[in-house]
Amino acid sequence: MMNVYYHTDIGNARSENQDSFASVVLEDALFATVCDGMGGSNAGSEASRRTADLIADKVQKTYSTQYDANHIRNMLIAAVQTANAVVYDLGLSVPEWEGMGTTCVAAFVRGNTAHVVNVGDSRLYLVSHEITQVTKDHSMVMRMYENGDITRDQIKNHPKRNVITRAVGVAEDVDPDYFEVEMPEGSALLLCSDGLYNYCDEGVMFYTVKHTDPELVPEKLVKTALENNGSDNITAMLIK
Repeated sequence: MMNVYYHTDIGNARSENQDSFASVVLEDALFATVCDGMGGSNAGSEASRRTADLIADKVQKTYSTQYDANHIRNMLIAAVQTANAVVYDLGLSVPEWEGMGTTCVAAFVRGNTAHVVNVGDSRLYLVSHEITQVTKDHSMVMRMYENGDITRDQIKNHPKRNVITRAVGVAEDVDPDYFEVEMPEGSALLLCSDGLYNYCDEGVMFYTVKHTDPELVPEKLVKTALENNGSDNITAMLIK
């Protein structure tokens, strides 16, 4: 039996929380998503809220227990692309929301398999005997790291660490990444916005998930980020 737990906080320096999340319990599966909005005049929170709700709604209405892995993949990608079209149109039609957008990371778990999509730099980690980042950040610093311009250690404090190279709603089309992950017995998935992983290292995430009651994990991780001067919105979701 899979359960989902979550906690979010505005952080120590922001005037509003532009993170959003949603989850759906299906007949034989579980779906969860975290979105981190961007844009002024509450455009960011509007983009993230609509994206999270639209994707969850589409999954709930579309999914059939007859679906194989390919059907699930197509369903998730189509759901993100639908949200992208809606948010993109909103950005064009409401002047103060021009350029609005959001990251998105989502997991659909059935049996021992997690089907994952992401756009932007919100992340999904698999926590089993170790912690593994499944998603790949669509960010300027990740591109610089892959090109050999900076080291992995320089990513965290680089001035361009918040610049993302792909988002939901900023362009007419979006191309989400897709991953399939086998979940060993007793493992967990951690979905989070950059407000968590920028202020809470992976070793602490691993230890917290392993040694804390599942329903307390998200709040404890968010608290750790806040204690480490977490200035961004912080969201953590655990699927266990």
